[in-house]
Amino acid sequence: MNIAVIYSDNSQECERACQLLTSLGAKYRVYYVNDEFSYQQFQMEFGCDAHFPQITLGSKHLGGLKDALHYLKEKGYLSRKPKSTS
Repeated sequence: MNIAVIYSDNSQECERACQLLTSLGAKYRVYYVNDEFSYQQFQMEFGCDAHFPQITLGSKHLGGLKDALHYLKEKGYLSRKPKSTS
């Protein structure tokens, strides 16, 4: 998996995105609004209707957390492993 980038406002949804990527063993970088970018820059990059978090994987913009979940499931990153019966 490519390195992911999360554009965050420190919300609970952003924390969930970090937890998801951590659980998958993915490498990621978090950029925080008002630290690494302004809200105006965020809107210029992702649009006025965009919400936090916004997630990119390599050069592909996935969108919000739900969009990222759909993409990761589609690509097989979220396939469930069978439970062991022993």
